[in-house]
Amino acid sequence: MTTGTPPPPAPRRSRARTLVPLGIAVWLVLEIWLLTLVAGAAGGLTVLALLIGAGLLGAAVIKRAGRRAFRALTETLQRQQSGLAPGQERGSTGNGFLMLGGLLLMLPGLVSDVAGLLLLVPVVRTMAGRYAEKALERRMRAAVPGYGPLGDAFQQARTHRPGGKVVPGEVIRDDNPRQPGPYDEGPRPPLTR
Repeated sequence: MTTGTPPPPAPRRSRARTLVPLGIAVWLVLEIWLLTLVAGAAGGLTVLALLIGAGLLGAAVIKRAGRRAFRALTETLQRQQSGLAPGQERGSTGNGFLMLGGLLLMLPGLVSDVAGLLLLVPVVRTMAGRYAEKALERRMRAAVPGYGPLGDAFQQARTHRPGGKVVPGEVIRDDNPRQPGPYDEGPRPPLTR
């Protein structure tokens, strides 16, 4: 049965879904090309030693960052149980990027090793964290209506009124209910949207 409304438009393919596979392919070709270039200049054993050393360093970095994150979580839970206000831990703010740096070091390749080593530098981690926070804030403002410091207050003032629950929405009454047709089984309730 058709309702007379046009079908919804086909979803647009986002730029990320188009560019990410292309970027990964370019990255892999660049990694292989650089590995063969360095292996030709310095020798295959040197490249193998570089890859093994970077993998071990990446594993150590991930282990250290995981311990720091677990310690910060335990301290936060202990503060909450004792009734103290949780404080912002300065040392635990870059654990995500520290773990990403360790993961990039563990991946075989020279470009990923350089990116991983850059993320081990605290200044670079701080700048990457600020950039990621601002990008996430921009996307949230674009995606969620009323997002922001005053958006929550307006949303609560609109939906919570004295006297009961208020469900946001719109009620449309049809004063002329549809007449039953010859093939209908009985009276139908009025159409609502």
